[in-house]
Amino acid sequence: MAEQLEKLPTWHEGEKFIQAKLGVVERMDIVGRRVVRDFMPDQHRDFYAQLPFIVLGSVDAGGDAWATFLEGRPGFMSSPTRTSLDLATRVHPADPAAEGMRDGAPVGLLGMEMHTRRRNRMNGVLAHTDAGLHIDVDQSFGNCPRYIQVREFAFEREPGTPFTGQAEHLAALDPEARALIAGADAFFVASYADRAERRQVDVSHRGGKAGFVRIADDGTLTIPDFDGNLFFNTLGNIVVNGKAGLLFVDFASGDMLQMSGDAEVVFDSPEIAAFQGAERLWTFKPRRIVRRRAGLALRWTFQDGGWSPNSLMTGDWQQAGERLRALDFANRWRSLKVARIVEESTAIRSFYLEPDDGAGLLPHLPGQHLPIRVTLPGADKPLIRTYTLSHAPSDGGYRISVKRESLVSRYLHEQLREGDVLETRAPAGDFTLDMATSRPVVLLAGGVGITPMLAMLRHIVYEGLRKQKVRPTTLFYAARSKAERAFDGELAELVAAAKGAVKLVRVLSEPDEAGEGQDYEAAGRIDMALLGQYLSFGDYAFYLCGPPAFSQAIYDGLRGYGIADSRIHAEAFGPASLARTPDCAAVAAPARLPPATTTVPVMFMDSRKEARWTPGSGTLLELAEARGLEPEFSCREGTCGTCRTKLLKGAVTYIKEPGASVADDEVLVCCAVPAAQPDGDGGLQLAL
Repeated sequence: MAEQLEKLPTWHEGEKFIQAKLGVVERMDIVGRRVVRDFMPDQHRDFYAQLPFIVLGSVDAGGDAWATFLEGRPGFMSSPTRTSLDLATRVHPADPAAEGMRDGAPVGLLGMEMHTRRRNRMNGVLAHTDAGLHIDVDQSFGNCPRYIQVREFAFEREPGTPFTGQAEHLAALDPEARALIAGADAFFVASYADRAERRQVDVSHRGGKAGFVRIADDGTLTIPDFDGNLFFNTLGNIVVNGKAGLLFVDFASGDMLQMSGDAEVVFDSPEIAAFQGAERLWTFKPRRIVRRRAGLALRWTFQDGGWSPNSLMTGDWQQAGERLRALDFANRWRSLKVARIVEESTAIRSFYLEPDDGAGLLPHLPGQHLPIRVTLPGADKPLIRTYTLSHAPSDGGYRISVKRESLVSRYLHEQLREGDVLETRAPAGDFTLDMATSRPVVLLAGGVGITPMLAMLRHIVYEGLRKQKVRPTTLFYAARSKAERAFDGELAELVAAAKGAVKLVRVLSEPDEAGEGQDYEAAGRIDMALLGQYLSFGDYAFYLCGPPAFSQAIYDGLRGYGIADSRIHAEAFGPASLARTPDCAAVAAPARLPPATTTVPVMFMDSRKEARWTPGSGTLLELAEARGLEPEFSCREGTCGTCRTKLLKGAVTYIKEPGASVADDEVLVCCAVPAAQPDGDGGLQLAL
């Protein structure tokens, strides 16, 4: 037997390349030293001994990777030492993985118990013995149970019985092979990296909803890569050499479809955002395909309720395609059907919106709003308003929750019915949850300001459950009375699902007959004294939404406690905006040119109208309206972004710094005026 292998640095350049893209190199260096071992812990040794099969990856003489199953009655594997594993089995010569299983060859192993969702990984060096196979450990580590569907196993025939069928070598994926892949909720992938010291081979499992692997006409497979342990063994290997071997198993018949070919990791594609849960994509183009019907003695039965919750929390290619088709509506109005209307409180009503045109919905960020356009009875032109989406991006639809107070909101409450349609634009807004950090979150909502906070909380809980770690969150929610407070049941469900990671503090200014501790936690209002009862004022990110006085008071209080301005995110109601006190080290607001001091010609190119702006005459929106144009707008304060217009020529400046983001070739006409242009003719051209 071979001596114990010299221990190598945990990660190679391919794995570290992807880790660096995510900014986790230092973290994974620490994790790797702790969990990737050059020996098998006792629980792994015992685990392998109870399995009826193991997945093996090998590399043939031509450098092609292959994945296969080795099977036997539980006990066919044993671990005589912490650094070795013996397998009382042989690989069949018809198995394409056999060529790479010569003495001294590196191999990868995956032990997986589907009925308990356990799995452990190992790679090492193989040797043949009189009893079967012997593996000396190179690396050993555990894998998380996510994306494994629950199946019970049974043997169709004695596992030692030789495979007697014919190995079919396919020139391309035939309809039967395509059907197996299209319906698969799991497959196995072998990959490898040639390090300076020696080759390392890995084999791993991939799971998702049935059909999570897409097949192109030319046979190229596209696979979403979901959140995992950040090891990136497989994808790191693919980055290094662009090769992989895939194995699809028909769990009911024992058929095996083995492929070896070329793989590539996709880091940048609109399909990544469109496929729910995908962190990146990778593709595989088979060059060699082998099918062995009934190649396995094992059979598996899918169990009732056997779907992995994590698999069900991901998307599918149909949904991704619908979302991509929805990009056609990114810059124009679209009618959505009112699928459901729900009374959330005495003042707030939710409207569930869905498409009925065959396209999906554009993904949104938690906290964004939805512009809508309605024409009131008797009116000759529509009104545009923006209402925050109270659903998370993962909820699969749009929901706006509207308080009955203004002209348009009264129309929605009193006139809109299920089955009616609303004209909408793409979700917009910069008041969104920062998802790039795991910093604990404090959400502070006043009245209907709960709507963006609810979307953020739903996203925090959903992503936390999907990734198995809910971000610590405290929600303070103030309302006048229990009757006016919305979403009680929904919030209770979210708190329960988070299992202690989310705390809810309900505040009523008029408790009346509500029960303290049962219906609310505090009476009065949200202030710094109340926050001090529940927070240590450590490393939090604060999000505020409510009436202007509410948000300003909380903001000023947080700044007085030394909370950095950059840690306080706020969205105020209506035309009011927050008066901020920037951090000393904060990035300065963008330098703006001064307003023009002379008359400036303005061309509205789409309508072919010309106007002349004069100092002190108002904004470009007001100028356009004076010329009979009707630019779209909502807030008239630069916060919602509805009036965003292409700037074709010239330069503008802002009489009030906008809150909405704006590109260099765009202008928010509601708060912009022509800028002084000493080197130009001073003229403006706008796409209006």
